[in-house]
Amino acid sequence: MAGIVVEPIVCGRPVASLDRAPLADVRGDLLGEVGMAPRLMAVGAVTRARRSADGTPVGHDLLLRAADLFATADLDGETPQEYERRVALAAGLPRVTVRNAVADIVRSLTHLPATTRAELPGTRLGDGYDTAWVPAGRLFTAVMASNHPAPNDSWLHALALGYSVLVRPGTREPFTARRLTLALLAAGLAEHRISFLPCERAVGEYLLEAADRGIVYGGSDAVRRWADSATVTTRGPGRSRVLLDRPVTDEVLDHLTVSAAHDGGTRCNNISLVLTTGDPRQVAEALAARFDALTSPEVSAPDATLPVVDAARAEGLRRQLAGLAGGGAVVHTAAGADPLVRLPDGSHRPLPTVLSTEDLRHPAVGMELPFPFVVVAPWRPTDGTAALGDALVLNLLTDDTDLRAAVVADPSVRKVTCGLTLPWDSAPGIPHEGNLSLFLLKAKGVVTTGTRDHALA
Repeated sequence: MAGIVVEPIVCGRPVASLDRAPLADVRGDLLGEVGMAPRLMAVGAVTRARRSADGTPVGHDLLLRAADLFATADLDGETPQEYERRVALAAGLPRVTVRNAVADIVRSLTHLPATTRAELPGTRLGDGYDTAWVPAGRLFTAVMASNHPAPNDSWLHALALGYSVLVRPGTREPFTARRLTLALLAAGLAEHRISFLPCERAVGEYLLEAADRGIVYGGSDAVRRWADSATVTTRGPGRSRVLLDRPVTDEVLDHLTVSAAHDGGTRCNNISLVLTTGDPRQVAEALAARFDALTSPEVSAPDATLPVVDAARAEGLRRQLAGLAGGGAVVHTAAGADPLVRLPDGSHRPLPTVLSTEDLRHPAVGMELPFPFVVVAPWRPTDGTAALGDALVLNLLTDDTDLRAAVVADPSVRKVTCGLTLPWDSAPGIPHEGNLSLFLLKAKGVVTTGTRDHALA
């Protein structure tokens, strides 16, 4: 497995790049090299893709073939098991997480036609009067992060609706986008419809500027530039949270633990904040007992369930956590002794962590970290919805129907779940973070009735 070379794929064809970046894994070993697409190569990809783009949607049968190949086939000599292990070692993601992500992508492609139909309003306006939903452009750029493979389904959505796609993969995890590109081409996708372009940040920004629509994943710094763009949508920190306004039963603790720790806490919709009308310390103590029971083998093991990081990221996280455990914040988990553990393979595991604070303004409130990490803080009705907002998902464990109506109306909360519903629970057409189909498409009137006389008002 070691020594893989990941090359750019320009309009369906692999291109060797003279610019190489080493790809180290979480153990500190060299996993391989990534051929970096220079700006000139990116310009050529944009030019060729735009010259051939015609806005034709990709058939669902082709997407289903690609999904099956992605999940089960050997692609360019890579087995599904090799892909899974490479992602685990490169990004520090548990192998269970990678398998779940593959299933999520296959499921997303399977439901794609129903999802698009559900996201678009009705268009039948009477005999001869219709609305056609057409691509708002021809080129779509996706700039991906490395925290989870599943968000790659966003650019698959664009491809299905008629765009030609340019993908800049995550720096630490280029393997998912590459494997999906290979699967699409093997399934029969026209070469000009897809380019896989590992590149520097500045080249990724050029690709976004050159496209008609785009999406950016990353932390606050990565998405800030595009926050007000009409053609680029951003997916930043999730900051998903729970309002707990009921007794802390075993059932509630089970729900909170899964909500925080599923997929190793690496999803954007894993909860990182519990706001409670009860005693924050009591809630944190009860949740900490569940967190301390979470265990996992090394990340390359097939049954790994918790993430790891390399030595450099471990040191950064250690300093960050040390800075949070002050100013009245209390660490309730075993992570209080040493929040990161060096494993025998050389990687470092951040221990699942629960903090509590009595201060809603403490820096830990709203913090999101790439492992099971939860802060418990107080909330009172007089605090209003301001403390509940700025969330990808807000899970309401309360019977207060007026509060539910208020948070549904709050534009800073992108999704609301009620009761013991997991943050990622969904159905075709339920927006994850905004309506992607409406972002990608525009409405066009189509009139086929012929000329009619209409009285002027």
